[in-house]
Amino acid sequence: MTKFDKQLNEANLQNSFHGLVVMDPASNKVLYNTNGDKYFTPASNTKIVTLFTGLKMIPKHFPTMKYLEKNDSVYVIPTGDPSWLHPYLMDSTAINFLKPKKSVSVYLKNSETERFGPGWAWEDYHFYFSPERSPLPLYGNVATIINNDSLEVSPKFFLDSVQVTYSGKRRDEFKNQFYMNPERKDTVEVPFIVKEELIRNLLESVLQKKIAVLESLPLAQKKVLYGIKSDSIYKRMMHVSDNFLAEQILMTASSTLSDTLGIQRAIDHMLENELSFLEQQPRWVDGSGLSRYNLFTPKSFVQILQKLYQEVDSERLFTLFPNWDATGTISKWDNPTVEPFIFAKTGTLGNNFNLSGYLKTKSGKLLIFSFMNNHFKIPNSEIRLYIYNLLKSLHETH
Repeated sequence: MTKFDKQLNEANLQNSFHGLVVMDPASNKVLYNTNGDKYFTPASNTKIVTLFTGLKMIPKHFPTMKYLEKNDSVYVIPTGDPSWLHPYLMDSTAINFLKPKKSVSVYLKNSETERFGPGWAWEDYHFYFSPERSPLPLYGNVATIINNDSLEVSPKFFLDSVQVTYSGKRRDEFKNQFYMNPERKDTVEVPFIVKEELIRNLLESVLQKKIAVLESLPLAQKKVLYGIKSDSIYKRMMHVSDNFLAEQILMTASSTLSDTLGIQRAIDHMLENELSFLEQQPRWVDGSGLSRYNLFTPKSFVQILQKLYQEVDSERLFTLFPNWDATGTISKWDNPTVEPFIFAKTGTLGNNFNLSGYLKTKSGKLLIFSFMNNHFKIPNSEIRLYIYNLLKSLHETH
């Protein structure tokens, strides 16, 4: 019986479901395997597969849009790029390209993806972690509301749509009417409802010109305009577990296959091609892991992590994966006495906590692991501590 098996015999873990696979990629030997071929709800561990998809399907610089150009007129076909005026990524590549053009027309009907993913919680529509998916996202598809000495809103287009009130909600469910508690002196991000007219209005506001919305897709050879480095999008997705970026990465990946955007198109392509090697084929429905319909095995994550390790430069790979310890993801490592040794992605939903990634041992080895925990009723902090203690033991003994 392994140390892991002994831990599972503890009373507070007996009624929940746990799986662990640890692999030495140098020898290709599996060191631990408990429930490794069983399916778990992965939560944001799904973003590891989204990262793999981006690295396989998207170039070094993100395709920010497709376009046709004639004289001073340009016709824009979106690619799903989430970085347009994003509050953190702040990319203006496309905006700067379009500003000097005499005439700009945009086609916004090239997505077959619904605004929310299958199995998402309907009541989360107004929380920052659940922006709508769209072919041409702007500002991260959120209204950023700042309430300090005065009220500020980005984009400014929504300034008249914000009420300072004790209503207790952040946005109306079916319209872009926002609310801010007057006692809350900070910044909140509230998803807005994406509509064609709104996208046109926001573009007109920033470009300072009229925008035409096309009813049909131009049939001609398109050029591609590339934006910021793709790694900057992947890194933010992985480090802050950004659901919106994860969804849009899959949508942009689909733009490399067709002018019609579809998250399911990207998923199907990956399952049929780059992920066909998996011994247990997953049920994979979104990029973020918000859906409880997703099902992956610990062994599948280890196999994907092994592929990443084989194909991506180690320094780059360990920059994309965040550092982790028992307190959670660490944005900046401030302990000079201990080198970071866990590079991993968490996955958290109610009663579920997973961690998959890479472990550096004191002897200089690298191990790949996936530790998945579903259906527990104890606090997340206790599960995190179990995981950390086991990984620390592996770090010190291998």
